[in-house]
Amino acid sequence: MALKLSTGLRNNMLVTAPFKGSMDTCVMKLYADAVPVSADSDCTANTLLCTIYNGNDGVTTLSFATTALGGEVTKTISESWAGTNALSGTATFYRLELAADDQTLSTTQLRVQGNIGTSGAELNLTSTALTLNSTQNIDYYSIALPTL
Repeated sequence: MALKLSTGLRNNMLVTAPFKGSMDTCVMKLYADAVPVSADSDCTANTLLCTIYNGNDGVTTLSFATTALGGEVTKTISESWAGTNALSGTATFYRLELAADDQTLSTTQLRVQGNIGTSGAELNLTSTALTLNSTQNIDYYSIALPTL
């Protein structure tokens, strides 16, 4: 699966705000089960394994660097992206979404969806097997726009 941007995020980036302006104040959610067809798809039936916040405090949202290099922007280096696993399971995909997103079918919500693996995925973890109550750190994250 390739990185997928929701219709709402693509429309927002074309008219209203760049990626950083759109997705600063997001959270990252790690899910199990079958990967939805698109970032617009409902994922309320998927198992939510972990929600990632800045500082793993359950409140502080994530942000992105103020400078993009080579068409790529990374998480803000000074932030500690982490979450406590709410369940045990195998992580298959993630979504970046604003905190108020209800995960239902939507063409207006701002979302990024990608697969999770141990290498070659949009989000690489040391292990895709998450364990209840363990801390899940995201040490590095970047997103790039395609080249011409």
